[in-house]
Amino acid sequence: EYLLQKRNALTDLHHPRRFLPALYSIVQWQKLRAYEARICRRADGVLAVSEPDQAALKRLVPSADVTVIANGIDAEAYQPAASLTLTPTAQTPATLVFTGKMDYRPNIDAVLWFADHVLPLIHKAQPHVRFQIVGMNPHPRLDRLREEPTIEITGAVEDIAPYLSHAGVYVVPLRIGGGTRFKVLEAMAQGLPIVSTTLGVEGIDVTDGQELLLADRPEAFAQAVLQILDSRQANGQMTTAMGNAARAFVTANYSWTQILPRLEALYQERLRNTHHATRSMP
Repeated sequence: EYLLQKRNALTDLHHPRRFLPALYSIVQWQKLRAYEARICRRADGVLAVSEPDQAALKRLVPSADVTVIANGIDAEAYQPAASLTLTPTAQTPATLVFTGKMDYRPNIDAVLWFADHVLPLIHKAQPHVRFQIVGMNPHPRLDRLREEPTIEITGAVEDIAPYLSHAGVYVVPLRIGGGTRFKVLEAMAQGLPIVSTTLGVEGIDVTDGQELLLADRPEAFAQAVLQILDSRQANGQMTTAMGNAARAFVTANYSWTQILPRLEALYQERLRNTHHATRSMP
């Protein structure tokens, strides 16, 4: 969590109008850094959900015993998206989908950056492409996007599955944040074509061009989206191969059937060590 506040602070320091939020994040960054270090020193063992998180905790407390076990999903519960069999047309244009809690700062930053800097580049080549922002509690900073005819802000929905099912491309334009992006794992489990920033898949050991496409600059991000849309309008071989690879990757690495045995083994080891330590006490 301290890394999230650190990234927020460093981002805001580049914008004079956001000096007060930057100051707040700096204070929280230092408080959380001290708190997390204190907890790590007291714990018999620490679980991190990714190697970057493990490294961050080890920087705080080099002696901490930090084990990486990724967060997971019920991969078998997800089916390939219906959109994978559809070809976009002017009458039924492709839809780019982003999902998330829309009062969460990294998500707000992501969709504003995408709408302002990436979507216009996509529209130069394919003006009918739509952008759906799916998630509860849309922040007032997003209100201006409602005026755009190709952008839809849904607010809270009962089920995101229908939106994912009809997504032409799932976009992850995150520039700040931390932890595991469950949204990415869920989209991969459905075999959706995905374009993400490098930070958007931080801690998920994917390969650019195999399970998804990575891009960090607006031009590259737009080009990656268009590459997927062009593939779907042609023969769809690239998106099919990428979707199959993504689904296989999640099933092999992030399914609960793979993760739960590791968790159980870790807890059993800790209990044995604690029991032995207790018995050896005078």
